[in-house]
Amino acid sequence: PDGEVTDPLVGPITDAPQGVGLSRPPRLARHRIHLDDGHPVGITMAGSGIPLVVIHGFTAEGFLYAQTLSRLCGMGFRVIAIDIAGHGGTAGLPEDGANIAAYSALVKRVLDELGIRHALLAGHSMGGRLVTQLAANHPERVLGVVLIDAIVGDTWDRMVYLFRVWPPLLGAVGVALMVDSILVPPLSRDPRQAVKFLRLFTPTLLGHVAKPWRLLGPAVSILRTRSSRYALDAAAAEGVPFYILHGDRDVAVPHRTSEDAARRVGADLITVEKAGHSWLLSDPETLPAIMADENRLYSVLYNLVHNAIPEVPIRGSITIRGRLDAANNSIELTIHDTGKGMSAEVRD
Repeated sequence: PDGEVTDPLVGPITDAPQGVGLSRPPRLARHRIHLDDGHPVGITMAGSGIPLVVIHGFTAEGFLYAQTLSRLCGMGFRVIAIDIAGHGGTAGLPEDGANIAAYSALVKRVLDELGIRHALLAGHSMGGRLVTQLAANHPERVLGVVLIDAIVGDTWDRMVYLFRVWPPLLGAVGVALMVDSILVPPLSRDPRQAVKFLRLFTPTLLGHVAKPWRLLGPAVSILRTRSSRYALDAAAAEGVPFYILHGDRDVAVPHRTSEDAARRVGADLITVEKAGHSWLLSDPETLPAIMADENRLYSVLYNLVHNAIPEVPIRGSITIRGRLDAANNSIELTIHDTGKGMSAEVRD
């Protein structure tokens, strides 16, 4: 990318045991790239291995998930957290692009710019709606979709109908999400981690206070988008695997909406106990532990190889190697193919 690397951050080091397979804290770095039309996009990247694209929720930005991202990097994922339009380092979309499809299309353009052909997609809250739309529109590029307290499902669709009748209700949900994020730091349980999160979140909060109109476009896009069931059905019809997680104490996006989504796509629903909407920001261990589940890893690897086959030229190859790291109680997997991959600039 043509942007400069900014704000490198060494992953969290605590006295508590680290996530599954994490041998040492990776180095996260923020970039700002420009697409072919000059649109600036903020991204956070680190690690090597299977591409894992993380899309944040409304009012957040990718770098806020640093605690979790650093652990995922140590599990053999190359993490790419993308700031959606109107958030973080990414400029907003023009007025005629105010719908979820346009926001999702921007994410796809970023993946094209980075040379990422196939990826596992993870979306939190509004980000879950974006990755679902991306999977519906481009299932051939998706290894799987991880939905985390996502705004998809019949219950959420019915809530959107109410928002259209009385838009201030959506504003109330937005305020609830902001308050949930502010209250999420575990001050009494883990003060050091709470301080780290507050250090990350404060610039984001101040940015919203200084430029609150940036959030108008993303909020309007929710109202202007058709029901999520169409995207869920389309992605499921193409065989895209879904993994759905939801906190049982989420009051902004009810647990029931993920129950609806899980039934629609035929996926398991994992309920995170005693967790609100933004549990992912304060609990960096749970998501890596879930993603280390052997059945889910098998599904990801199967889809990675299956999707790589048509991209590899005649007489090409796909190579999978494994190495046991007994000292850290982990297995390192390396996948290489002779197809077109990321550019050297992006890899570096």
